[in-house]
Amino acid sequence: MTSWRRFSRCSNACSRTSRGRRRRPSPSGDKDPAVSRTAEERRLHDRRWWTLGVLCLSLLIVFVGNSSLNVTIPTLSRELHATTSQLQWVAAAYSLVFAGLLFTAGALGDRFGRKGALQLGLVGFLAGVGLASMSTAMWQLIACRALMGACAAFIMPSTLSILVNVFAPHERAKAIAIWAGVTGAAGAVGPVASGWLLGHFWFGSVFLVNVPIILAALILGSFLVPRSKDPQQAQLDLVGAGLSVIGISSLVYGLIQAPAKGWSSTETLAAFAVGIAVLAVFVKWEFRVDEPMLDMSYFRNPAFSTATGGMVLVFLAMFGVMFLITQYFQLILGYSALSAALRFLPMAPIMMVVSPLTPRIVNRLGANRTVATGMGLVCVGFLLFTRLGVGTPYSYVLLCVLPLVSGIALTMSPMTAAIMSAVPPRRAGSGSAMNDATRELGAALGVAVLGSVAASRYGSGLGSVAGALRAADRSRALGSLAGALQTAGRLPQAAATRLTLGAERAFVSGIHFAAFTGALLATTAAFIVYRFLPHDIAQHGAVHGPVEALEEVAELAFAGVPPVFADTPEAAGGPPEPERANS
Repeated sequence: MTSWRRFSRCSNACSRTSRGRRRRPSPSGDKDPAVSRTAEERRLHDRRWWTLGVLCLSLLIVFVGNSSLNVTIPTLSRELHATTSQLQWVAAAYSLVFAGLLFTAGALGDRFGRKGALQLGLVGFLAGVGLASMSTAMWQLIACRALMGACAAFIMPSTLSILVNVFAPHERAKAIAIWAGVTGAAGAVGPVASGWLLGHFWFGSVFLVNVPIILAALILGSFLVPRSKDPQQAQLDLVGAGLSVIGISSLVYGLIQAPAKGWSSTETLAAFAVGIAVLAVFVKWEFRVDEPMLDMSYFRNPAFSTATGGMVLVFLAMFGVMFLITQYFQLILGYSALSAALRFLPMAPIMMVVSPLTPRIVNRLGANRTVATGMGLVCVGFLLFTRLGVGTPYSYVLLCVLPLVSGIALTMSPMTAAIMSAVPPRRAGSGSAMNDATRELGAALGVAVLGSVAASRYGSGLGSVAGALRAADRSRALGSLAGALQTAGRLPQAAATRLTLGAERAFVSGIHFAAFTGALLATTAAFIVYRFLPHDIAQHGAVHGPVEALEEVAELAFAGVPPVFADTPEAAGGPPEPERANS
């Protein structure tokens, strides 16, 4: 999330240069502009912590908007009669659009004004949650989620750019720690709040919970957030942004629709073909354009390409598991939405324990061995999920989650450092944006890949049982687990029991198949990382510090980590800068 620090440094440098020049008094007798500028900077400095509060509120919206949906998935399946593929689209649309527009939205904010970009994102997000709360069909909800993802792409980079521009280097580490910790805590609170709302109100209330936060951020931000922009912003690569969104969306469409349409169907193969072709054009375009959205030459560096792929896998694992286990908790074990959300909370202390230990482990084992070990733990977690049963107690699920989350926590900071150390300092913003985009892409692919693998297995496992049903009931039962359980409620006792048991066993079998797929991916990644990721890379990356580790945990959107940090300019990212005067 450090994507736009370089632009703020440029702005700070420009202001320091201008303060260092002597200005002639104006002929009209007006006050010296330098004096006025100092007074304005004093006002900004005095209210900087209030500004940070507005930025935290703004980013809170981004994390709550994404994390709160997980516990809502079974409810959507029941109330809007959603199929598994529609549920996947609802979950993936946000991250997919977010990842595709992250580069461009950040650049637009830096060029035309970060405050304007932030407020535009907030207004758009407000419209998105309002429309989502009134949705009566899944396609409406999917469109609203895509709108929210697009607006989040404007909100997130603007908050950090403004933060770095407002705080002096000696305070920046503390500000980033608070910023990251608050958003991380929001990731834990969001699902719990959503679970409570679902127990008392209709599903749309999950979206409306964001409204007071957005209004507060808009009103307070109008006079607490200063205006800033980067006059030296490079040319926008709108073509590259469009090609990347179209190409990745086509691949995700093929993955999500394959279980229902068939993996060898014309529609599925056409989606894959379009996605591959468009992404090939994207790569060619990025090599040719003067100011590419993504400099493809970075991938010639093994550290960058290996860490980027590993980051995608980490988020693929996490969001894929969350998508499936949320349904397992509510539809098979019978937990309410609130109870299911509470049972995800132990992931937070696991992250809090493992993340601070990562730098020490890297110093002893090296980056490649540390990340390979983390991938191995992810593999162990997936393999434990293959033993899940219809009546498995929650304690076993927690046992599966322990190595999975520990492995993810162990890999994130070293891989971030590997990505950043492979990028020239002058392009640090591009490298950080790539780091953020891979996470969102991994989240979308996790729902698409593991969700589709599980859905395919579910459909084949339930086929024999559903074959005796009427066409409409059969279609609904094969569409999702919730649909099968609702269909069973209208059948005679014997048929209902047979369909219920068959659907639950088929869904658990789908989890097994998805977990085995995840274990294979994690094992492959462990070997690749061990072979190609440099041993010492994480020890030299500027981002491999306590504050940056805190950001990694915040981006997982589970829980905050206590702000333990070195209060130095370097910890905030970037080289030391002269201290700003407090006049």
